[in-house]
Amino acid sequence: MRVAVLGTGLIGGSIAAGLRELGHVVVGWDPDPAHAATAETRGLIDSVADDRAGAIAGADLVVLAGPPAAVIAGVGELSTPALVVDVAGVKVPVLAAAAGRRFVGTHPMAGREHGGPEHASAGLFRGAAWVVVTDGADPADLATVEGLVEALGAIPVHMTAGRHDAAVAAISHLPQVVAGALLGHAATEADRLELAAGSFRDLTRVALSDPEAWSQLLVANAAEVGPQLRELSDRLGAIAAVVEAADSSALRSALAESRERRRSLAPPVVAVSVILEDRPGELGRVGTALAESRVDVRDLQLRHGRHGGGGVLTLSVRPGEAETLAVALADQGFELA
Repeated sequence: MRVAVLGTGLIGGSIAAGLRELGHVVVGWDPDPAHAATAETRGLIDSVADDRAGAIAGADLVVLAGPPAAVIAGVGELSTPALVVDVAGVKVPVLAAAAGRRFVGTHPMAGREHGGPEHASAGLFRGAAWVVVTDGADPADLATVEGLVEALGAIPVHMTAGRHDAAVAAISHLPQVVAGALLGHAATEADRLELAAGSFRDLTRVALSDPEAWSQLLVANAAEVGPQLRELSDRLGAIAAVVEAADSSALRSALAESRERRRSLAPPVVAVSVILEDRPGELGRVGTALAESRVDVRDLQLRHGRHGGGGVLTLSVRPGEAETLAVALADQGFELA
């Protein structure tokens, strides 16, 4: 196919790169010419169009990969017989704006804290859920989009626009707000952040995301985010009451329930933490240990020293493989944390 990707940042650039690898011809356009130029230089797209109209001319598929406000404002202005899809993180207002068009709303549940085409990758979506919105979509177009999603390595999940917006409010939009609130709360005393370690950094990682894009998402999904924030506030208030009452039994029950819910999100793992020194080749030696041990790495996190100087790398592996990995790391001269 000939594909027009309007918006060549992290998501649009990654989609473009994946489609090019599949043999499609990809033309890109971006309101920021520097983004489009970077996408072309990196080989994410075949060419850069001078404007939106030039990008979509002759296209079989148009991918709207801009921020929500741009997608909502622009989808109604498109003049093309091509199938149009978007990847915005909110769906109800997008579907309303696209009414009457050949359109399928989608949302890949993948990304990074840092945007832009310089961080784009054809492998970004591998193993990720990718919502495909069923509202008003032609079955043949749904099948086309689902096939492309699978070809990019993602797992298509059919949802209505309303169900999608309610779900992402809970699992994506609220965490963004909570991370900011937690940072603001901790920063009220200057020396608190000096003590911030793994759990705090994990909980607030998403606060590194683009504030412009997120402010648009939160406003566009205000009908879901607002009420859910108030529900979460009520839940925190109830927990505060239990803490103030020193009800250890109720707390223990609530924490145990939370632990089981968290465990259900992923297979059980065992963490192995290794100390990295500030010298070249450290990660290469970790790679050697992984290759020799042949363990199945399920997750990894690197905690940097505050002012450089190495850090601690935590590798999560299947239960029963931790000792094998520990031995391989020791053979490479590493000290476990």
